[in-house]
Amino acid sequence: VQLQASGGGSVQAGGSLKLSCTASGKVSSFNAMGWYRQPPGKERELVAAITSGGSSKYGASVKGRFTITANNALNAVSLQMNNLKPEDTADYYCAADNMGTWSTFHFALWGQGTQVTVSS
Repeated sequence: VQLQASGGGSVQAGGSLKLSCTASGKVSSFNAMGWYRQPPGKERELVAAITSGGSSKYGASVKGRFTITANNALNAVSLQMNNLKPEDTADYYCAADNMGTWSTFHFALWGQGTQVTVSS
């Protein structure tokens, strides 16, 4: 099973981007999918996650600006990013199949990063 992320790019502050991630291979449905990001020189952090039941969780810095959605089968996920800020600049990674808890995620599958650059 592979996760393929797309949609990254460069945008000015205040702009919007939409990231998409699709699973390929022998997969029916995951229990959860999410997006993480790693800014230059910093640690990876959770951006947003969504469960098969439709519950979602967001990192504090993106609440109210980013929205995570998924298809009914939960094998594809999108991240709508609005009002982007320079501090949102990072490599964004799609993840799936949570082996941990809703409090502490431990995703088993990871996609390649897609770069998002926000200029001021």
